[in-house]
Amino acid sequence: MSTETKTAATTPDYTIANSDVVSKYKTAGEIANRVLAQVRALTIDGATTYELSVKGDELLNEELSKIYNSKKTSKIPKGIAFPTCVNPNHIPAHLAPISEDDEANIKLKDGDVVNIMLGVQIDGFPAIVAETIVVGESAENPITGKKADLLHAAWKASEAAIRTFRPKNRNWDVTNIVGKVAKEFECTPVESMLSHNQERNVLYGSKEIIINPTKQNKSSMETVRFDENDVFGLDILISTSADGKVKPGNYRTSLYKLTGNSYALKMKLSHKILSEFKTKCNNQPFPYNIRNLDEPKKSRGGLAEPTNHKVLLPYDIVVEKEGEYIAQFFTTFGITKNGIVRYTTPTFNPELYKTEKEIKDEEVLETLAQPLKTPKKKAAPKAE
Repeated sequence: MSTETKTAATTPDYTIANSDVVSKYKTAGEIANRVLAQVRALTIDGATTYELSVKGDELLNEELSKIYNSKKTSKIPKGIAFPTCVNPNHIPAHLAPISEDDEANIKLKDGDVVNIMLGVQIDGFPAIVAETIVVGESAENPITGKKADLLHAAWKASEAAIRTFRPKNRNWDVTNIVGKVAKEFECTPVESMLSHNQERNVLYGSKEIIINPTKQNKSSMETVRFDENDVFGLDILISTSADGKVKPGNYRTSLYKLTGNSYALKMKLSHKILSEFKTKCNNQPFPYNIRNLDEPKKSRGGLAEPTNHKVLLPYDIVVEKEGEYIAQFFTTFGITKNGIVRYTTPTFNPELYKTEKEIKDEEVLETLAQPLKTPKKKAAPKAE
């Protein structure tokens, strides 16, 4: 056997051409979908962002404890790939307070537009999901006006975008279709938000997709093409504002992720906190909520140095303008030889959201009409 053949035989296939990998994505996705539905049901008038994000993580861990427990599978890593975030109104992402008295602990009320995001990983394969709800939604009293327009825009943009992920299509095809859908509902994609391909233990692969790019983004971002067996986390964020611009908010993040970089830290506290962080997150390269550290508030002082030297990536919290709203849908899916396969499935019930706007753009309508699965070609009739 040649060295090349030997290497090929011993290197595991971590793509979705491997049915074992697909199974892990699907199992992770089923857990994420199930927990998202439970958190959504708890997102009611009077609930707080703190209690919902804590409950979401508890439910994720509870579900994870039920799987991969046999002697054969117990050593396979599993855990939260994205801690539960509950983001109201003009806050697009990353709100997961560390305590009840955290400034990010917001009490929700009827009429608030809230997106919920969370995810699970099994053996390093992440399945993340997000969807948006207006608190108090009901069939008897459907949401109308710009909030209803916004949710339809975000949902349709997500549905159109996912259908553009065909082999050899480009990242700019996604950018363009999302912009067109948002325009039909008089909404705007949130500026410079990114989606990426995913790999084992990699949330942010090299294939980037941007929505509402700036001029600088357009000149600096590479054109990439999609390929069979790529897995993507598609993050669609749409705003009611005219420009979709966000700026740093006053909320302090609780989410950090190991980057894989190392640095000789100078401060004793930094060493202590980074060591605890690595232990608590099992050295996994996924975002982790510092709420779970022994002393979350005090630990912030030890997070600055590893963050400054890019040992940790902080998930900063940005905000839109007060009075604007943001809706999000996040789907994890694979590009297969048979078309698109979703591993997470955000939901949207149009009966609860009545809009008077409709899509007229022919390209968008044509895209939305496409099936996710590739239609099987009929076999040519046999010659007599």
